[in-house]
Order: sequence, then structure tokens, then C-alpha cells
Amino acid sequence: MKQKFYDTAVKQEKVVLVGIITPNETEAQEKEYLEELEFLVETAGGLTVKNFTQKMQRPERSTFVGTGKLEEIREYVVAEEIDIVVFDDELTPSQLRNIERELQVKILDRSNLILDIFANRAQTAQAKAQVELAQLQYLLPRLTRLWTHLERQKGGIGMRGPGESQIETDRRLILNKIDLLKDKLKLIDRQNETQRKNRTQLVRAALVGYTNVGKSTIMNMISKSEVFAENKLFATLDTTVRKVVIENVPFLLSDTVGFIRKLPHHLVECFKSTLDEVREADILIHVVDVSHPNFEDQIRTVNETLKELGAVNKQIITVFNKIDAYQPIQSSPEEHAPQLTLEDFKQSWMSKNNSPAIFISALKKENVEEFRALLYGYVKDIHTHRYPYDKLLY
Repeated sequence: MKQKFYDTAVKQEKVVLVGIITPNETEAQEKEYLEELEFLVETAGGLTVKNFTQKMQRPERSTFVGTGKLEEIREYVVAEEIDIVVFDDELTPSQLRNIERELQVKILDRSNLILDIFANRAQTAQAKAQVELAQLQYLLPRLTRLWTHLERQKGGIGMRGPGESQIETDRRLILNKIDLLKDKLKLIDRQNETQRKNRTQLVRAALVGYTNVGKSTIMNMISKSEVFAENKLFATLDTTVRKVVIENVPFLLSDTVGFIRKLPHHLVECFKSTLDEVREADILIHVVDVSHPNFEDQIRTVNETLKELGAVNKQIITVFNKIDAYQPIQSSPEEHAPQLTLEDFKQSWMSKNNSPAIFISALKKENVEEFRALLYGYVKDIHTHRYPYDKLLY
């Protein structure tokens, strides 16, 4: 009898991306934003096959893009059998409902996509609870679209009531679940606070930065531990703390979740407790991917998030990572403008404005000892100020 074999591989979903170019954005910026969105789709397991953009003063209130552009997207979705359409901004409940009705495929916005990645990456009970809370808060105002199958029921006894009561039932269940998750997170926060109090004797440094800049790789390099590191967005969700000793001076080094442009507000709120390590650190190590074409925007995003967390008035060491992948960049938009080499950049205002700064390659182990020496100097200063009787050790 001939044996049958079945293909058990999961089919990769085909995705189309949609973004708009507003007057305060350039086409190059929107291209960069959609490239980041494509990286998010890849991290979530999808395959991007086409991007659609449209120049608009502001998003269309009912369908985000214009009706002509939406029809163009619909024709492509039908012809190419697209599974998902992802929008680069957060959609309102009515926009989501209208677009889904028109395109007849799964519709995600940027926030929903990031939440999906977080849900897949969460490992600890705290991270899982934080992500679930953010998902429920995102879902609550969008409940009605889950019951669109009831729209076909027009009039008649017992035809409208069940749908409305089901939505109200779901809303009540979600609100109850949100309260339970908040209580659970408060308990976890109290436990974490107790752990942090037990660690207050040591100097504390925290790695911060945009997602996928190499924080976990640097964590492994400095602490000689095995923190999960991968070339995907949000490889690390849970804060990892390791004890490190450099030249007889002990300190704690923590690796935190990466920041990103347009991070969903619900996630920022839910992960504020996890980012207590950032707020309570003595030193912040701001890791920057200097090989990224828009690393200046990434620096700005991180600084804005740190300001939102109330963690800007700290000693900050800027680590420009991935110098092995740095490519010379145009010093200005002009066609024949000179290109900035890495040495030019080290002397530029951007480097000086983020002083103290160090240029390294965590992957190639370049300038690692210089970085350790710089970090050691700042840790030792805080340690000797806190424990003056330990000066004899140095």
C-alpha cells in the first residue's frame, strides 16, 4: 500500500502595506516607515508583496485612504489572492469596519500588528499579562466589528436584540478581565519592587534603545550570559538583569524592551512597570544602530519615550553600535554633497551632542574593551561616591 505524505508546513500569509504621505512627511520618510512596517510583518511571520501609498492632507475619516486608492487596493487584493492588508497608522473602529467591508480580507493596523508580535514573544507571566491587557484595551472599542454577521438580520421579533445583548455581554466580560489583569499586574509589581529594593545597594545600569539595535548582543558581551538575541524586532520583551563585575567593581546590568516609532499607547502604559528598571537605573546605556539610514529619528524616538517615562535626567552613555555595517552617508540632500565617513561622523555635532559616546561593533567585538573601560569609569565614580570606604579597593 502506497504511503501518503501530507504537507504540514504553515502557509506564509501574503500581505499588502498601506501608508499615506502627509504634508509634513517626505516620500523618503514614508518609504522608510513602510520598510519598518515590512520588517514588523516579517517578524510576525508574513510576506509583504506590495506597498501602496497616497499623498493626503490627512487620513480619510471613513476609509483612511481615498475611495479611488481603496478600489485600486481591492482589485490587487482580489487578483493576487492577498490574505492581509496592514495600515501604517492606527485605524478607528469605523475605518476598520468600512475597509474590511470593502476589501473582504483581514485588516490590521500598526498597533494591532505590534500587539500580535508582543503576544507571540511574551514568555513570563508578567509580559503575557501586560500584552493581554493591552490587547483587551485595544479590542474594547472595536467589539462591534466582531458581530458584523448580524447586520444581515433586518427587523422582526428577536432579530436585533441578541446581537446587541451579545456585544454588551462581551464588553462586560472584557472589562472584568481587564480588572483582573490589572490586579494581577499590581501584585507582580509589588513583588518586583521588593526584588529591586533588595538590589539597591549595587550600582544599576540599563540598556535602552530602538528595537533591533543590538542591546541583547551587548548584554551577552558584557555580562557573558546567554540572553536571547535575534535579528528581528522585539526579540526581547522581558527585562533581564545580570550581575557584572569589571575590575572588582560589581554592578547590575538590565536589558529592556526596545522602543519603536508609533508604539501603541496601551503598550506604553502596560509596560511602564517593566520599564521601572529604566527609571530607577543610575546609568542609561543608549544603544544606537549607526548603520541604520534613519538612526537620528530613532534617537529622537528613544529620547521622547525616556522623557515620557521620566528618565531623562540621568547619566547617559551613547553607544553607536554596528560600525562594521556603517555606510558613508550624504552630508546634505544636494546631489554632489560630500559623504560622511565614520571618522567624519565621530567629529560631527551628532556625536558631540550625545557625549559621552563610544563607537563599537558588538558582533565583531570591535572597541569592546574601550566601551568596558568607559562604563567602568562611570560605575566606579557612582560606587565610590555611594561607598567612600571602598576607595582602598581601587
